[in-house]
Amino acid sequence: MQSAKGPAARMFAADKASRLLGIEVLEQGEGTAVLRMTVTASMVNGHGTAHGGYLFLFADTAFACACNSHGPVTLASGAEITFVAPAKEGDVLVATAREVTRFGRSGIYDVSVARGDAVIAEFRGRSRSVRGTEPEEPR
Repeated sequence: MQSAKGPAARMFAADKASRLLGIEVLEQGEGTAVLRMTVTASMVNGHGTAHGGYLFLFADTAFACACNSHGPVTLASGAEITFVAPAKEGDVLVATAREVTRFGRSGIYDVSVARGDAVIAEFRGRSRSVRGTEPEEPR
């Protein structure tokens, strides 16, 4: 488990978008992260299901926590998501991110988004560390 003062924790503390959506970090470690989010009424689209953009943002936040656990500021160089099943208002979702591989300043991370035991989305993110940078302290 990473300390609350680690680089990913500092990054998340400064992430107003994710925090305002109620996203919580449950666990953080080297190359891993587990986050929770409840689907609210404002996240539901015209079909009565969670808007895919919110699901992508949630998975992307877990990816960011996992890939920033190593130290230098790390950004997404690309990502994709596959929606497996819908989520509805009130659903409590858990995103579990894990590092697949790191090579040089690049990495690949997989994130599963689940509602209970049911996977609702699979996300794959590609990262790139910014040379000579460290995360800033939140303001």
